[in-house]
Amino acid sequence: MMRKLSTLLSGVALVAALAAAPLPAAAQGKKIILAVPGVPPIFATTIAFVAKDQGFFKKHGADVEIRPFDNGTAAARAVLAGDIDMAMSPTPPVINQISNAGVPLVAVYGMPNPDWVLSTTESGKTCKDVVGQNVGVDSIGGARSVALRSMLVGCPGVKLDQIKQVALGSSTAPAMIAGRLQFGVLHLDDVAAIEAQGKKLYTLLAMKNTNPTSHYIMLVVRKDNLAKNRDAIVRTVAGLIEAARFMHDPKNADAVADAAAVTGHSKAISKAALKEFLAIDFWATKDDGLPRNKLEATAKLMKKIGAIKQDKEPVSFDKLVDASVWKDANAMVK
Repeated sequence: MMRKLSTLLSGVALVAALAAAPLPAAAQGKKIILAVPGVPPIFATTIAFVAKDQGFFKKHGADVEIRPFDNGTAAARAVLAGDIDMAMSPTPPVINQISNAGVPLVAVYGMPNPDWVLSTTESGKTCKDVVGQNVGVDSIGGARSVALRSMLVGCPGVKLDQIKQVALGSSTAPAMIAGRLQFGVLHLDDVAAIEAQGKKLYTLLAMKNTNPTSHYIMLVVRKDNLAKNRDAIVRTVAGLIEAARFMHDPKNADAVADAAAVTGHSKAISKAALKEFLAIDFWATKDDGLPRNKLEATAKLMKKIGAIKQDKEPVSFDKLVDASVWKDANAMVK
């Protein structure tokens, strides 16, 4: 009799403990809306689609909806408006927003190594030949526009206002393939797509050379939303961490290319682009992808080129980054 009573009480205690334990985000019914830049999405965002397709979000208890935006700057604005929870947004515009207007955004994960290049389909050109020419960007003040401005630091005598920026969203590569545009700010997958169509490209400037301490993308959230939905956000980052590690394994190239179909690239182009992105260690796997030296250097550059107003100071690293989210997410993955 006593043994039966003891067993019953143990069962009751177990049920009570389970009831008191925090439930996964998905079980709580909290959906995280994650914005990615580009329509179709840019190749950098493949990590999110791999996390979804391979079940990494679900594995870590995250219910995530991926929503493409025209560009990452617009996605960051949607986070501020409360329309979405998280956004993959270009680092320079986010730093500018926080520095100039004090917006309550914070970064929790990053892609530290930009792949930007300024290229042309015309041979024999130098960076000085872009003066007076149409150059394809995403939007005026968007990621490609800021990248162009930053890369021009490596082309003495050439200023952004001497160039005619053409806002094309993520369609710079198709415009160059069609011959409607000779100069454009491109991603490495854009380069692969253009050359796959038989077009020869010539690199005039590359961010990795002109600005080796620059930073590319941050996963940003609003501070109050992070405080309110921290568990769900940590679980979402855990899914991205596992996806990044999955993508670095060569045997998973076909699966990654399948997930990258949303970019509009063929499987062959995606696999070629994947090699180039992995070669520059694009998706962070060993840390949060938010190195202090790169973020502080990027902020300093934004101030130097006038993107941060004269009467404003660049946001400090400690106000820009919440390192605790990645640490908790990484522990969950391990």
